[in-house]
Amino acid sequence: MDFKTLRYEKVGNRLTITLNRPDVFNAFDDTLSYEFQDALKAAKRDEEVRVIILTGAGKAFCSGQDLKAIAGSKDRSLSDSLHKRYNPIIRAMRNMPKPIICRMNGVAAGAGCSIALACDFIIASERASMIEIFVNVGLVLDSGSSFFLPRVVTSARAFEMATMGNKVTAKQAFEWGMINRVASDEELDPVVDEIASYYEKAPTKAIALMKKMLNKSTVSDLDTMLDYEAYCQEIAGNSEDYREGVTAFNEKRKPDFKGK
Repeated sequence: MDFKTLRYEKVGNRLTITLNRPDVFNAFDDTLSYEFQDALKAAKRDEEVRVIILTGAGKAFCSGQDLKAIAGSKDRSLSDSLHKRYNPIIRAMRNMPKPIICRMNGVAAGAGCSIALACDFIIASERASMIEIFVNVGLVLDSGSSFFLPRVVTSARAFEMATMGNKVTAKQAFEWGMINRVASDEELDPVVDEIASYYEKAPTKAIALMKKMLNKSTVSDLDTMLDYEAYCQEIAGNSEDYREGVTAFNEKRKPDFKGK
């Protein structure tokens, strides 16, 4: 697909979306916001895609909003910007029926931090960092950070990160449970490849259902989730992957899941 501010590269069942404004550390302007929305829509529609890798070009993952791009917009509504540009991205990521792996190759700041937290699996370079930088310009958390942050760290740490704009190193983020893996620059791509290879061959339909279940669990009680588990299990039990999984188990071989 032809984009100006991101790269959309599909190889087999794997799609890599690269935010591609390295001169501004992959900060979002209007074009990148809308192209990213389009890329996510295309990824959802493409039945061949079973895992998505999200990363940034150059030294950064994403530095958030490009403040220079909006410097001359005196009457710009930040609420409208969120409703039209960022919120659709976060919703599309969380409703994506395929796992999204964040390849955090550098800093993830502001909305960039929110987008990283919206991913399903985060693998960070040891030189990467996460910063909720909104307070430094007199703004509040947005793009889902007020939802994600207190759920992945303690309320005390969430408050400190939000109100002090502290940089959290990859090592700290791993220790706090914010990310899944930390790797050296040399090992980042091999680790990403290992995890992506797993999801390329995994039962995609079951994983999509589990993603929905985990999303729902954050705002549900036990009885609701027990009923929802039964509902989702019925769907999974009618999938081709379930039949293949049982057959492979009985034949004592590895299953060949097709994601259907």
